[in-house]
Amino acid sequence: MSNTPMAASPLTRAVLEIDEYASGLGWDQPARLFALVDTARLRAQEPALAAQLGLEDESESAGLTPIEQEEIPAGKALDEFLATIAWPDAVAGCALTVERLMLPPSAEASVPQGLDEARLAKWVAEHPDRQEVRMTVAVLRDGARDSALRLREKDTPTEVLTGGDLVPGLAQALAATFEE
Repeated sequence: MSNTPMAASPLTRAVLEIDEYASGLGWDQPARLFALVDTARLRAQEPALAAQLGLEDESESAGLTPIEQEEIPAGKALDEFLATIAWPDAVAGCALTVERLMLPPSAEASVPQGLDEARLAKWVAEHPDRQEVRMTVAVLRDGARDSALRLREKDTPTEVLTGGDLVPGLAQALAATFEE
């Protein structure tokens, strides 16, 4: 968590920590899912795991610890996969990091009509204004949301954009994993 601002909320710090972790793995990575757990609760209830994660000496009491989950199954649509998740009560929130191609708003008018999903993806991939982006989106049980966007062409910690409403559809899909 070396580059995360201390003044940020615990959720923002967790999002930036996950973004930094994903950045260290490089680009062209599969989507990764994380459980977010209360750090103080983790230290109290699972001291061995906290020690394994290097949290035993953390002075912060109001933080969130991201714990990477098993790999997301290849070939399964992300929304279908997320619909199968139910979190235990010990999980305060969850986060997902995923890479996508993105077009600027100015390209919307030139999208050909009537393309199926595969042909639209091909069209976007071939568009000269496309940009590769890594999105890290997190939600808490209480409805709080945050996200970080990193463009491949501006791949530095100082160029990461953060905000709660940057990827609303993905945030909603993650929030749905906490619905009964």
